[in-house]
Amino acid sequence: MEHANELWGRRLREVRTESGMSQKALGIAAGLDQFVASTRINRYELGVHKADFLIAQRLAEVLDIPAAYFYTEDDKLAELVIEYHRAGSRKKASILKAART
Repeated sequence: MEHANELWGRRLREVRTESGMSQKALGIAAGLDQFVASTRINRYELGVHKADFLIAQRLAEVLDIPAAYFYTEDDKLAELVIEYHRAGSRKKASILKAART
């Protein structure tokens, strides 16, 4: 099983890369000081450090994903969390209905 910080960091790196943002740009957009933004994001992605929940929420907001994505242990569930977040209201209802059956 992947270490929690490494999993968190991998998820951050994947979604940041998909968004096309640099580490520095993401850090600055999330409210980190511009002089440490790239280093902090790099440390998070490497699993050296884990962001506190407030920073995780800011990163998630900038990346347009739910913060829960970072904390979900199962990769398929993490994928579902993003799909649900990005879905319209009709698709969300359909997802919930399918989950209940």
